[in-house]
Amino acid sequence: MKKGIGHYNIGDKFDNFILIKEAARGVASNGKPFLTLILRDVTGEIDAKLWDVSKEDEEVFVGEQIVRIAGEINQFRGKAQLKILSIRPAQPTDGVKVADFVEKAPVDKEELLANLTEIIFEMQNPAIQRIVRAFIKKYQEPLLTYPAATKNHHNYVSGLAHHIVSMLSVAKELHKLYPELNKDLLYAGIILHDLGKMKELSGVVTTSYTIEGKLLGHIPMMVEEIGQMAKELQIDSEEVMILQHLVLSHHGKAEWGSPKPPLVREAELLHLIDLIDAKMNMLNRSLDKVKPGEFTERIFAMDNRSFYKPTFEQN
Repeated sequence: MKKGIGHYNIGDKFDNFILIKEAARGVASNGKPFLTLILRDVTGEIDAKLWDVSKEDEEVFVGEQIVRIAGEINQFRGKAQLKILSIRPAQPTDGVKVADFVEKAPVDKEELLANLTEIIFEMQNPAIQRIVRAFIKKYQEPLLTYPAATKNHHNYVSGLAHHIVSMLSVAKELHKLYPELNKDLLYAGIILHDLGKMKELSGVVTTSYTIEGKLLGHIPMMVEEIGQMAKELQIDSEEVMILQHLVLSHHGKAEWGSPKPPLVREAELLHLIDLIDAKMNMLNRSLDKVKPGEFTERIFAMDNRSFYKPTFEQN
C-alpha cells in the first residue's frame, strides 16, 4: 500500500485495497437498504456508506473481507468519510492478505515478552511473583497478540502487551521519584489489570465484545480469576485481596467502570499510569496523521477535543 488511509486528507481521491472491519445494515429514508462499513488498514480506520445494496452485497461485503474501492474522502459531521464510487471483493490473484491491513504494535512480540519476564524476575514478594508468573504462563500466546481495546487506544495486534510494557516503563521512572512505593505490587497490578480483556474481546482482526464481555466485563472476570489462581497455587494472604483491589479500582470511578475507587496508594498510581499511557497512545497516533500547523480530528475518548500540532521543532 502506497499510502495508508490514516494519511488521506479531505478531498483526496482513493483507489486501493482496504479491509472491512465491520459492516452494519441500515435502511434509508426511501426504504432502500444500505451498509455502513468501517474500513481499516495499518494506519487507521474510516467510515463509508454503501447505498442501495442487494442481498448479494450484504453477503459479500462483510467483516474481514478485503475490497478494492475507488472513491474520494469527504467530511461528514466533522469526521472523514470515504465516498464509494466503485467497490469489488479482492481476488486471490490480487496478492493481498488480511495481515497486510492490520495495525501492529511498534515493538516485536519477543521484546515485549522479554520486558515482562525481566520485571517478573525483579519481584521479591514470593506470593505476588508466583501469581503473576502463573498468569503470564497461562495467557502468554493471546497476551502477545490481543489488542487492548476495540477502538481508541492500543487497538492493534499486540496492543495489550504493548500497553502493559509501556505502563511498566512509566512505573519504573515514578518509583525512582517515590521509592516508598511497593514496586512489586504496582508492577503486578499493571501486568494483571487488563488481562480480562482476553475474555472480554473477540480477537484481533474484527475486534468486538464477547457475550461475557458485554454481560460481565474484564474487571469482574479478572478479579475472580485472581482468586481462583491463588487457590490453585495455595496462596492465602493479603496480597491476593490487594491485587484484586488494584484490578477492581483501576478505572478510578464508578462512572468509568470501577466498582470501587482506588483505596491503596499503588492502586491510585496504577489508575493514573493507565490514563497517561492510554491518552498518549491516542494522541501520538492522531498527531502522526496531521502536518505541523494542523489540528487532529476530534478524539471522542478525550472529550471530543481536536489537538494542534505545533510548527516549531521539538527538542
